[in-house]
Amino acid sequence: MVEPDADGTAATAVVDSLVRDQAPPPLTMNNSDGVLVRVRTLLPEFTGALQRVAEQVLTDPAAASRATIVELAERSGTSPATVTRFCRALGFDGYADLRLGIAAETGRARASGWTVDIGREIQPNDPLERVLGQIMAADTRAMHDTASLLDLAEVERAAVAIATAPRVNIFGASGSALVGEEMQFSLHRIGVAAWAWTDVHNGLASAALSRTGDVALGISHSGETGETIELLAEASSRGATTIALTSFPRSPLAELADIVLLTATQATTFRPDALSARHPQLVVLDLLYVAVAQRTHERSHAAFQRTAQAVHGHKAVKDGSSAP
Repeated sequence: MVEPDADGTAATAVVDSLVRDQAPPPLTMNNSDGVLVRVRTLLPEFTGALQRVAEQVLTDPAAASRATIVELAERSGTSPATVTRFCRALGFDGYADLRLGIAAETGRARASGWTVDIGREIQPNDPLERVLGQIMAADTRAMHDTASLLDLAEVERAAVAIATAPRVNIFGASGSALVGEEMQFSLHRIGVAAWAWTDVHNGLASAALSRTGDVALGISHSGETGETIELLAEASSRGATTIALTSFPRSPLAELADIVLLTATQATTFRPDALSARHPQLVVLDLLYVAVAQRTHERSHAAFQRTAQAVHGHKAVKDGSSAP
């Protein structure tokens, strides 16, 4: 039986319906990964009815955990067969496992106070106290989701590559460029030769001079930023080890990279995914920076002392008067 399209009419061809609703291969993730993280990660790959199921689950996870398979299918305008395909795409054997996973996750979130305002749109006339609570809840959830997504073995590989690299190029655009500049600043403070490039021409020139042993780090929430992909590809073609920091493991940027570091987001009103990704990105890069410093401890400690001493004269004197 062919289920109706979004407008309620039947699909004109069985083949078209199957292609539209085909689920991507099950996503390989750790058992500890949250169900909602998996759904958000796969959402861009879902189309048609599968996408409607995913959006329904994300809109009201608590209701989804209580719904029968028929109820979830009705609420999403799909069929029980589509819900079953959705479960398998997430790595579950059936709908019962999906419900249990969502229920456990929403229960943990309520116990921790994360979901007080998650899922509620911020209104223009909301008091700042409520807005602050919404932002804190969303960012806290995003941090925990990022921790569950992050493969520490990949962080280890990235840290070793950067610690031994003669040169590190960092690529990003817009908000990702700001994050990249933070990482470049941190690495420079411990003596790592790192450059953050936001101009495509300058970045391509630097990427073209890459050699085996160098590292190229590309930052893009979507993993689909054309300039960042081009820069990372150029560095890769010259022998550099490539690292992608993204929220989507099957994005073009992730598929191009040797090492993939994943982040999660929790969007709110006025802070779409690309903006809400910034804090999780900074957390992952801070972890990577510390891991590099650990592996170059003596060099990093000496470099940090020298750089701190160099800028010390520009700080205010402790008695409150300005330094000369």
